[in-house]
Amino acid sequence: MPTALIAEDEPLLAAALQAELARAWPDLRIVATVGDGASAVREALALRPDVLFFDIRMPGLSGLDAAAELADAWDSSAQPFPALAFVTAYDQYAVQAFETQAIDYVLKPVQPERLHKSAQKLRAALAAQAPAAINPIANQASLQATADQLRHLLAALQPGADAAAPAPLRQLPASTAGSGGSTIRMVPLAEVLYLQAADKYVRLVTPGGEHLLRTPLKDLLPRLSADEFWQIHRSTLVRADAIDTVRRDEAGKLHLTLRGCPDQLAVSRLYAHLFKAL
Repeated sequence: MPTALIAEDEPLLAAALQAELARAWPDLRIVATVGDGASAVREALALRPDVLFFDIRMPGLSGLDAAAELADAWDSSAQPFPALAFVTAYDQYAVQAFETQAIDYVLKPVQPERLHKSAQKLRAALAAQAPAAINPIANQASLQATADQLRHLLAALQPGADAAAPAPLRQLPASTAGSGGSTIRMVPLAEVLYLQAADKYVRLVTPGGEHLLRTPLKDLLPRLSADEFWQIHRSTLVRADAIDTVRRDEAGKLHLTLRGCPDQLAVSRLYAHLFKAL
């Protein structure tokens, strides 16, 4: 029997989805229902279901971010990445983005006819995966294709993605790490080696030390040049011309170092396309 995990923060909607799935896909076994993105990632890695139904909007990690984090952590040598469907309130722009990236979706409130079509598509996806289930190379290629779809979807659904670009940043007001936030320094962007989200702050790492910024990384992204700063992870941006080495480990994951910095930074599968030569 195929298995599925539901991530939905509204219990009544989760119950409605499960009830409709019982009618649309009787042999599908629901192995867990969780209410937030972090739990979805944790349970999916532990239970390794065949199908995922992720609500787009959840506390903490969104459904998209949870899928991206799961794709990055998934061991495709043992099992193909699950077939994926996002659960979303009707939004024409979002639906168009899902269709463009060929990722399945279920509308809220659950509509039996639409869910039946989704079940058929997900069954077909599982059937297509079956011959490759014991082929790690095919699984890895399929997982990378999913990661690429998620990257494009994240970009398309970024708030303000269709708005005019805001004025670019030249410097950032940050406090020095360990100073208690009492001293603010205007850090020139030219000095920044990488930025990394950490709890309520963003770490700004320069050759001379580390600083903390209160502005969320997602708010900084539209104001930084994509040519100058490359996103290599959901939580990390690096100065492109400071990249020194890129190494692939035995599991196929990439790690890089920057000139003037001893830190080793992980590259998410979503952004591995930046280093296609490896």
